[in-house]
Amino acid sequence: MQEYKLTIGLEIHAELRTNTKMFCGCKNDPDEKHPNINICPVCMGHPGTLPVINKSAVEQVQRAGLALGSELQKKSHFDRKNYFYPDIPKGYQISQYKDPLVLGGSLKGVKITRVHLEEDTARSQHLGSSDVRSERPASLVDFNRAGVPLMELVTEPDITSAKQAREFAEALQLVLQYLGASEANMEKGEMRCEANISVYLGAERLSGTKVEVKNLNSFRAVEKAIEYEFERQTKLLEEGGKVKQETRGWDENKEATFSQRSKESAHDYRYFPEPDLPLMEFSEEYFDKLRATIPELPEAKRKRLTDEYKLDTQAAEILMHDKDLSAFWEKTASELKEWGSGSDEAFKLASNYFISDLLGLIKEKQIPVSELLIDPENFAELIKMLFNNEITSRVAKDVLRHMVEVGGDPSTIVEEKGLKQVSDSGTLEAMAKKIIDANPSAIADYKKGKQQSLQFLVGQMMKETKGAANPDTIKEILTKIIRGV
Repeated sequence: MQEYKLTIGLEIHAELRTNTKMFCGCKNDPDEKHPNINICPVCMGHPGTLPVINKSAVEQVQRAGLALGSELQKKSHFDRKNYFYPDIPKGYQISQYKDPLVLGGSLKGVKITRVHLEEDTARSQHLGSSDVRSERPASLVDFNRAGVPLMELVTEPDITSAKQAREFAEALQLVLQYLGASEANMEKGEMRCEANISVYLGAERLSGTKVEVKNLNSFRAVEKAIEYEFERQTKLLEEGGKVKQETRGWDENKEATFSQRSKESAHDYRYFPEPDLPLMEFSEEYFDKLRATIPELPEAKRKRLTDEYKLDTQAAEILMHDKDLSAFWEKTASELKEWGSGSDEAFKLASNYFISDLLGLIKEKQIPVSELLIDPENFAELIKMLFNNEITSRVAKDVLRHMVEVGGDPSTIVEEKGLKQVSDSGTLEAMAKKIIDANPSAIADYKKGKQQSLQFLVGQMMKETKGAANPDTIKEILTKIIRGV
């Protein structure tokens, strides 16, 4: 029996990080809390106003295209996309249709159809809904977002699972963040996804009826909405029904899609060239200058981290996804190299303490990396002391916690607290004899074969030395004395 399969294409919008809006001089500020502050006659669509192209927004889309291995178009123009809705002040949206800035490319094995530039819509709030309480139903519109530069990326229908769709969206967010083109924060609405989903039997991948689920504002929503649609459409087809081509929304609380309207086609928008904006033409020299601005991208960084510092996959993945953590690690590694402790073993030790201990404390204390009291130089010094056997692992963990909570230089903390590793055999033997004399029952139990008694004695020694002695050395000394060797 044949199984139903998924075909998915994504449309992803990302607000670009520019100083001003797409076609006017109003401030582009996604953090503005007061409604209708960053507006002017141009972005409000007043009669007689003329738009002016934001050069920085164009460059950001083209840089994204270069990062995705796309083909930058030497000629491109804007179009009018006509539709009427309260969040479109002009009654049309300036977008691109026939000649976008970018064609082709790929990311994580998914082919990209196009990347184009348009202006964002305003933001609507519906009073009386679950998220905005009111005694009577009403809708409010905040035009601060109207006219903000918006990049739209459209994929080919190459995606075959909800998990793959989520991973593609996550990878694109990371690329945009590395480029500095967009923060792409989905919680703020700076990145939104739409999924075109169809279900089919047999070998004809494009034989299913396409359903669009709009405005998915989290990676979880992307994955869950696709999973829900697969089950909904499959059940409908198995019962002999037909899938209707439509646009659906996603209800986060119910974890279900719901019908919004029949799906529009391109001709419904009556696209035509924007008469108030000129044709954009670009040279190879201009493209070469853009190429020179492309930074190290996520996958290249992952490879370098594993090759240069011999980090494991988990550590490289964590660092690749967090720019602040990655910068902290790179500076730590640089300090270790300067001190001559830049061996693979030292990097591995630093990585273990960085991923397990330091990140654990950051999570426990809920401190942003930018606000840490410990800096990379201090952390590298702590690793150097541990690597050179100046302190024990137990002491290193305690000192690291002290540095995160209070701050301070590790060598100073070790000195003031008397935590430097005790390695003098005479001193340790004297301590061991004292511990043995004070615990005759534990000695008797050990001689009867109870190994936990020895661990008890080791613990007493560690307590006596404040963790500043090597546990293996202590165990060896205790065993030697007890056996009378």
